[in-house]
Formats: sequence, C-alpha cells, structure tokens
Amino acid sequence: MVLPLGDLHPTRITPVVTYTLIALNVLMYVVQLDRGREFTMALAATPWEITHNRDIDEPILARPGGAPARAPADPFDARRPGTPRPVVIPHAPSPIPVWLTLITCMFLHGGPMHLIGNMLFLWIYGDNVEEVLGSVRYLLVYLACGLVGSLAQIAAAPNSVIPTLGASGAIAGVMGAYVIWFPHNQIRVLVFRFITVLPAVVVVGGWIALQIYLGVAGLGQIGETGGVAYLAHAGGAVTGILVAFLFYDRAQHAKAVEAYYQGWRETPYY
Repeated sequence: MVLPLGDLHPTRITPVVTYTLIALNVLMYVVQLDRGREFTMALAATPWEITHNRDIDEPILARPGGAPARAPADPFDARRPGTPRPVVIPHAPSPIPVWLTLITCMFLHGGPMHLIGNMLFLWIYGDNVEEVLGSVRYLLVYLACGLVGSLAQIAAAPNSVIPTLGASGAIAGVMGAYVIWFPHNQIRVLVFRFITVLPAVVVVGGWIALQIYLGVAGLGQIGETGGVAYLAHAGGAVTGILVAFLFYDRAQHAKAVEAYYQGWRETPYY
C-alpha cells in the first residue's frame, strides 16, 4: 500500500479554488448525510438516464443489459426458486435535467473514506496545478476532467442503472497534469508502516497506470455491480495529461520563475 501524504514543493499562491472545491465537497457530503440516500441518488449520474435522456424517478430492479424494471413493493415477489436475490436500486426523482447530473455527481461521495481519500489527493496536487493554470482555467480543467471521466464510464456501460458519483475523475485529471509538469517533485508517502519520499513520476504515474489497467481489465463487468469506477479515473487522468501538454510551456515558465525566486531567497547577504 502506497498512500501519498503531501508533496515537498509548496506554491507561492494561496490555492483559493482548490480550497473552495474541498469545502464544497465536504459541505455536500454533510448535506447527503442530512437528506439521505434519495438525495444522493437523485443527483448522481446514471448511465441509462444520460443515454436515454429520461429520469428514473422510483426504485428499480437492476437487470444487467436490460431496461430498468420497477421494483415490487416486496423485492422477494420478484424471486423465483433458486434465483439470486434481486438488487433494488433506490432511484429518486431528479430536481434537475438528467444531463446536469454529470456535474452534480462530481460533488457527491459514497462514504467518509471515499471523501477523505479524494480530498487528500486534491489537497496534495491541486495547488501546484492551480498555480500554473490560474484560478479560472484550473476550475474549467477540473470540471472538464470530471465530465470526461463520467462519460468514459458511461460509454463502457450505457444501459447501466447503477448511479456513479465522486470527484475522482476530476482529481485524476489534476494528477495527470501534475505528473507531466512536475515528474521529479518529491512526494511524501506512507508505504505500509513506513514514511518515505518518492518522485511524482513513480507515485502519480504508477497510480494512473494502475487505474488504466484495472479499467481495461474490468470492461466485462462494468455497469453490473457497484465499486470503483476505474474508467472514470482513467478518462479524467488522460484528459489532464492532454491539458498538461497543451499548457506545457506555461508550466515551464512557472517553474523557471519559481527557480529564480528560490535562488534569490538563498542569496547570502553580507
């Protein structure tokens, strides 16, 4: 197990957008806890809803490869002798057009550890990327990476009725840009029970490669059960990498400016 704890390269800016995104995600999770599961289901992105432009506004039975089926009052009514217990997805009416759930789903999380893990990664990598892009570009790139990540997951299972949620696709995009611009940045990591430092190309590059591998390996099961949306991670990361090459010169300029100020700060005085 390799868990990043922080990078050793602070920025010269206050990453306002990164802090705001963290606050919004935490606030939305508090609202999720207060409003309950129906609120979460109503704002999560469901592939079948997106591809059919129709809202599933009541609990349904999950039927792999088929259209949604209304759940009976007693789920056991749908059972035949010897068949598995049916899975009921607690869908609820969405207060917004279904295509907007591609945005709202980025601010929802499935549990406290899901939230903490995502916000830790955003806190570690977001400030450096925000410094290069500037606040407005950074926000647009963040949302674009999350959107592409969701679309990648949906494209692999367009008829799935299992909702998707989480900021992972957007944050994977931030990490993709980070590893292209700062491959040699040192990341403090927890490796099992020991804390050490490793270059970003190993920590972040290895994580992205793993997400792509797991996403491709699990193509046959996507949309049939819940779990980690590896293709959303991969789609977001690839988008972030493409953005990084687009703004590569800007990143090099930012690093040159930082190196200049670092040298100035270290100049001895007599």
